[in-house]
Amino acid sequence: MKMIVAAAFAFVAVSAGALNLVPQPVSVKETGGELKFEGEIAKLAAYSVDSSIPKEGYRLSVTKDGVKVSSSDEAGRFYAEQTLAALVVTKEVPPTKKGEKKTVETSLPCVEIYDYPRYPWRGVHLDECRHFFGKETVKALLDLMAMHKLNRFHWHLTEDQGWRVDVPGYPELVKYGAVRSASVLHGKRASSGSKINADRLNGVKYGPYFYTEADLREIVDYAAKRHIQIVPEIELPGHVYAALAAYPEFACNPENLAERDPRLVWGIEKDVLCIGNDKAIKFMEDVLDWVCKVFPGDVVHIGGDECPNVRWKTCPKCQARIKAEGLGDEHGLQPWITRHFVKFLEARGKRAIGWDEYLLGDVPKSAIGMSWRERSASGAGHKLVSGAAAAERGHDVVMTPCSYCYLDYTQGLKEDPFFYIGGKVTLERCYSFDPCAGVPDGAKSHILGGQGNNWTEYTWNEYDLAWKLWPRMCALAEVFWLGEKKPGFDDFKRRIKAHRAKLVAAGVNCAPLE
Repeated sequence: MKMIVAAAFAFVAVSAGALNLVPQPVSVKETGGELKFEGEIAKLAAYSVDSSIPKEGYRLSVTKDGVKVSSSDEAGRFYAEQTLAALVVTKEVPPTKKGEKKTVETSLPCVEIYDYPRYPWRGVHLDECRHFFGKETVKALLDLMAMHKLNRFHWHLTEDQGWRVDVPGYPELVKYGAVRSASVLHGKRASSGSKINADRLNGVKYGPYFYTEADLREIVDYAAKRHIQIVPEIELPGHVYAALAAYPEFACNPENLAERDPRLVWGIEKDVLCIGNDKAIKFMEDVLDWVCKVFPGDVVHIGGDECPNVRWKTCPKCQARIKAEGLGDEHGLQPWITRHFVKFLEARGKRAIGWDEYLLGDVPKSAIGMSWRERSASGAGHKLVSGAAAAERGHDVVMTPCSYCYLDYTQGLKEDPFFYIGGKVTLERCYSFDPCAGVPDGAKSHILGGQGNNWTEYTWNEYDLAWKLWPRMCALAEVFWLGEKKPGFDDFKRRIKAHRAKLVAAGVNCAPLE
């Protein structure tokens, strides 16, 4: 197997930081001495299968005689190779004779490592709707994810401010939904209560920016080779204003979409999908049916957050749906549409995942919750379904609370040239995160893991993005890999200094530690 990712970073390893591994393996024992080598590291290793090793885990032995790797699956072998590359020591050897050039010597320290992940879901989320980054930035992020043994890429592809996928049969989605007439000025905050706030808009056309099916399949393949599953997100029933700009007839009040422009400022939009309109539901079915064919993973994200029901209160079609289905009032519509699409995805061999609000009401237990809120006042103010409560109800849950995992929140640095949405999530705060905190022992088996999220209202480009993700994502990667076995922030801070130097030397715009 070709070492896909970490070999690209191996040249920046130095002797002083050779064992400063991030994430730290479960067990590391230095046995003394080194193995000098030339060429590809993967060719040094003798590989074997050991079914007793947990999924994605591995044993790695480096002696003066060679390298041995054992794992129960290909993911474990891959992660062993990432660790091997991170262990590489390079040093310059001065010439022994006049006129000779200095050479570079590579070696591995002799070690015994046993390693496996605490959580199966170790994710990174990227919003490409508020600002678009493109294939090369996504691929670079996937490389860094693999280097840190992160295995879920949650890709936010549709929103009020942009629709980023070209769906066959619906050409208006990219004609109108993938371009907006203006955006919020750099460094300015936009009022969340208005679609148009002219003094804060730049007046510059943004887009059209979107991915073709060929683009998506290329990235899916790229991720799969790095043992990363892509979790695509198609928002519903809220955060769909860009889709409604393309097809106003799917809104409760089509006249509100007369300009055919996605939402220009950030915040929560009141115009949402008309749940009483069969054609609107068929549209979402067609989109998700296509998504299931393009993305081979077993999970599809259907959003479900921040959906005001104000339009449904006065919409004749929605009121008719409420009456026909016996839903009581407008509050019954979101659980109804969630149940519909959970079952729709199940029929296609997929599980639905959504933000915590989508678990309101009677939702099938196969639905996975993504816990982001810590109080009901957040977002649109819907009743809180905490991660612990969802797990107690029998739902699997991915924990990503905003006060620990939102990497568009400020880092608390002494000097910081970038702009944030607010809040404060420091490196130490990320490292202190415990996905199982507050979850009763009997429900902890439902906690799949967690992820770091970057929302891009105030993240404009790839340099901005990298600065906000790294090194905080390094801390979260160790949390998700080690769980309760993490050695503590002081130990992590010692290792992250050398690890950050590697990232910077490799060209990553990694933020300072303080």
